[in-house]
Amino acid sequence: MKEQEKAEIKRLSDQLDALNRKEPQLLEAGDAEKLGALLKEKETLVTEIERLRDKIDDKLSKEAQKLMNLPFNREITKKEQADMGTLKKSVRGLVVVHPMTALGREMGLKVMTGFAKKPF
Repeated sequence: MKEQEKAEIKRLSDQLDALNRKEPQLLEAGDAEKLGALLKEKETLVTEIERLRDKIDDKLSKEAQKLMNLPFNREITKKEQADMGTLKKSVRGLVVVHPMTALGREMGLKVMTGFAKKPF
């Protein structure tokens, strides 16, 4: 679902870019009616793009809140990172979040962190 929203944002941004390129030509021609319609369309595209971006951020926030509510979390050591498969098998329901992912950046993580219902 997130991919569809990103594709829609890309499509709308491309349309907005095309309208931005048309604007100087209409200004030179002095066609006020077409220019007004162009500006109105640009405004609707900008609001729709913002709405979609907020929707994506809201989804990330829900996922981040769900992870933060899990009772146990701690840093994943380098040794555990090297053998992640064994760690995930030993701790059922473990969710590992990397700080460079969108979720990790939103949560403000500095190191790879694991979240689980049970202590690990």
